[in-house]
Amino acid sequence: MAGMSDFTLEPPDAATALIGHADAEAALLAAFKSGRLHHAWLIEGPEGVGKATLAYRFARFLLSHPDPQAPELALAQDLYVSAEDPVARQIRARANPDLVVLQRARDEDGKVTATVITVDAVRRVARFLSTTSATGGWRVVIVDTADDMNRSSANALLKMLEEPPQLSIFLLLTNTPGRLLPTIRSRCRKLPLKPLPDDTVAEALRSAGIGADDAARATAARLSGGSIGKAARLADDDAIETIRGIHAILDQIPRHDPLAAQALAERLGRRGAEDRYRLATSLISDWISARLHEEVRSGASAAVLAPWPEVWEKVTRAFGETERLNLDRTQTLLSVFRIVSAATSQDLARV
Repeated sequence: MAGMSDFTLEPPDAATALIGHADAEAALLAAFKSGRLHHAWLIEGPEGVGKATLAYRFARFLLSHPDPQAPELALAQDLYVSAEDPVARQIRARANPDLVVLQRARDEDGKVTATVITVDAVRRVARFLSTTSATGGWRVVIVDTADDMNRSSANALLKMLEEPPQLSIFLLLTNTPGRLLPTIRSRCRKLPLKPLPDDTVAEALRSAGIGADDAARATAARLSGGSIGKAARLADDDAIETIRGIHAILDQIPRHDPLAAQALAERLGRRGAEDRYRLATSLISDWISARLHEEVRSGASAAVLAPWPEVWEKVTRAFGETERLNLDRTQTLLSVFRIVSAATSQDLARV
């Protein structure tokens, strides 16, 4: 397998490195070498954790090495295929005749133009599978993601899973497996991908040159839920500005600059800043939790600890009601800053 230093945040169909998920990769390789490869796999995990990267990695391997008994595979320890391999080049160019990707429709720029995977798209896959493989080997179908199917398209796919053609394999990606038809889940072998450790995510960002500094990468990794893809989005300049702005206020409370707090709340509360607002709520909640845990570890008195559970409850309720009732996000943030400031002022008064 390519090392971490070779990692870049390439599109899944071009990425030759897989970060983490060695157990899942080993399970696919062992199943292939056994000669009893199951025809459908449900690759489960959070968005951005590497499901598509693993699926394309396995597709390249199958289409490059169709015979599990080939001598060159005897010592294979992973599913790595060189970027210069003809199959890898074809897949990058989206020109491999034995691979089809089932996903929501996109325009020429790759922008998604449909809300679901349509039944017509699934029927095109059925026609693909009804023809002979261009090379006489495997035919691979990647469904990215199965969550995007409606009932009609899911039922159409189910028919193919029930009667799969020979030397065909389905790789279904899902962020929320519980939303899929039970009959689809029952016909797939499950392959869960666990969230990656924070330090692995941060190192991946560093190796790819993403993030302003190690502190920003560490914060993005911690907030990513173990997803390199999500961490990369959190490490962009706008997200880093939000992270630093929130911590500049919280770390100075109650002696923070109220004008800076007002400006930040207004920026995060405006229309179009929903993602950054949600990032801010996560940062604030994490800060309160860390503050409470630190007070406990330091042996703080009951009087010092007393306000923080109530702060957590009030802040959690404020964020939840704002989301549920579509309340003014700017005013919610300012209210939360006041709640935290009041609790911290009580702490300082007791020192």
